Amino acid sequence: MDNINSQDIILTGDRTTGQLHLGHYVGSLRNRVILQNRCVQFLLLADAQALTDNMGNYLKVRDNVLQVALDYLAVGIDPAKSTIFIQSLVPELTELASYYLNLVTVARLERNPTIKDEIKQRGYERDIPAGFLTYPAAQAADITAFKATIVPVGEDQIPMIEQTNEIVRRFNASVERPVLVETRAVVPEVGSRLPGIDGKAKMSKSLGNTITLSATPDDIRQAVKMMYTDPNHLRVADPGQVEGNVVFTYLDAFHPDQALVAELKARYQRGGLGDTVIKKHLEDCLQEMLAPIRERRERYAQDPAAVLEMLKTGTRRARDVAARTLSEVKAAMGLNYY
Repeated sequence: MDNINSQDIILTGDRTTGQLHLGHYVGSLRNRVILQNRCVQFLLLADAQALTDNMGNYLKVRDNVLQVALDYLAVGIDPAKSTIFIQSLVPELTELASYYLNLVTVARLERNPTIKDEIKQRGYERDIPAGFLTYPAAQAADITAFKATIVPVGEDQIPMIEQTNEIVRRFNASVERPVLVETRAVVPEVGSRLPGIDGKAKMSKSLGNTITLSATPDDIRQAVKMMYTDPNHLRVADPGQVEGNVVFTYLDAFHPDQALVAELKARYQRGGLGDTVIKKHLEDCLQEMLAPIRERRERYAQDPAAVLEMLKTGTRRARDVAARTLSEVKAAMGLNYY
């Protein structure tokens, strides 16, 4: 994140389908806390996008708007420094997306590698919800509405940013002026993506292999106890494998004393260090780290009306910015009738 400066505008956010977890914390949340002091940052509570594949779960999506907002506040995101807003309450985004859809073809949307992979994962085949297929245009609206110059994404989301920039170039060419701004994908550093506690490549709410930011002490204890280590490390005296060992991956990500972690790795690889010992180090570390986050979250949760008021304020601020961009877009197209 060293290549981000005070002139940059960041657009990022989360789908409101469940509480956030340690994977979100490592991959994005802790960077957002830092970046809010360095540049302009818009944080999108993506409820409209969540509905593209949750149309039967309206209440789940709605209720998790508050849950995700609580997670933001709990980790230290400051609504005075970061504009936190609800996507569905900014109708300018929908209008922008409707114009952008005229700049892309169905074939191009279907060729988007991110969309192709997610269609396959969900087993849609040809029964693809139109909202899901056209999401690249909606995301382009989210990004360009705020003239974001930076969008932090995972490697798998880079094609989405490329398609956003295609739309920007096509629109600017069609109106013969640089109304919209191209953006840049910033991929978090290596090691910022946590595996699930079961050893699967990705920590995911849908897979149930996460540790949420609101996890209780007992939740943390049980999750660490279940963590995947080295299946061939059957006795304490046996040499153990560090590579692919989830416990050491988490120790690398969270333990404040990396010299101690290096020592534990060396001992484990030589033999003579049991899984229960390294798990105890990890549990102690996670308990200490998550306790203040959980306590802050519980404190904010006691006054949901205040949190919702904060979201209303952020959404009004976001609408003002998006409305200015929409006005510029419509004027460029000659749709400023009065």
